[in-house]
Amino acid sequence: MVVAGLLAQFRAHPIAVTIELGSVLVCLLLAIGTIGVLVTVPPEQSIGPWLAIVAVGSAFVLFWTVAVPLYERTLLE
Repeated sequence: MVVAGLLAQFRAHPIAVTIELGSVLVCLLLAIGTIGVLVTVPPEQSIGPWLAIVAVGSAFVLFWTVAVPLYERTLLE
């Protein structure tokens, strides 16, 4: 039932559903990556993995605050 509803929404709004599913995937990967880096690499030891997590998170936030409103204003009107 859930898959059928998701497919119906995808047919109606393919770009919006793709963005939302991609966002869920990014959030899951950020959570897993943060836990993985926290367990394996202390912040004092190496800053590279932590900068990567911050960069991906920042890009994600910028995407939702800039790109999505622009998409809604330009393509949906």
